[in-house]
Amino acid sequence: MTVTVHHLNNSRSQRILWLLEELNTDYDIVPYQRDAETNLAPPELKQVHPLGKSPLIEDNGLQVAESGAIIQYLCERHGGGSWLPEADTEDHVRHLEWMQFGESSFFVPVMLKLYTGRLGEAAAALAPRIDEQLAAHIQFAEDNISDDLHFVGDDWTAADVMMSFPAEIAVMQGYGDKAPKLARFVQAIHARPAWQRARERGGAYFMW
Repeated sequence: MTVTVHHLNNSRSQRILWLLEELNTDYDIVPYQRDAETNLAPPELKQVHPLGKSPLIEDNGLQVAESGAIIQYLCERHGGGSWLPEADTEDHVRHLEWMQFGESSFFVPVMLKLYTGRLGEAAAALAPRIDEQLAAHIQFAEDNISDDLHFVGDDWTAADVMMSFPAEIAVMQGYGDKAPKLARFVQAIHARPAWQRARERGGAYFMW
């Protein structure tokens, strides 16, 4: 069966396409474009999910939302066992931590920075706290990624897929000089043939 991806441009959906390419899994894309002025997702997405969120996949009659759930599901159901550490190992526990960190702790200041960046002076009171938290989370990721540019073990895992989007945003926002390993991590991802195929199929994606 072919996986259907409801794909919003410039979104976390890009890493789902990348993973599908890595897993050599057939997929179709239903594309959605952000509003050019508001940067919000189009109302059409609410026709497939009440919250109008992307990514969202459909596979053999099953609909799955939320990036972490999608990534876990695809690895378990579509031959991505090598992208998940073995259960009952320390790497498995660390993997769970990074899967949560990439979509919760790290992503909160990332999104606040993106949203308040549109407010100009109205965000002045919040900006120092947001910048402090963002810098702290970026440094934590920088300190814990290996010299081989992986968050768990010595090869690519689903945790790296999850961490790819906040790492890209951090580099895009100018933190690459302060987090050189994260910058190299993003470069290594973008150099992968699977990511390039996903980028070609998924369309415009930030500066890349």
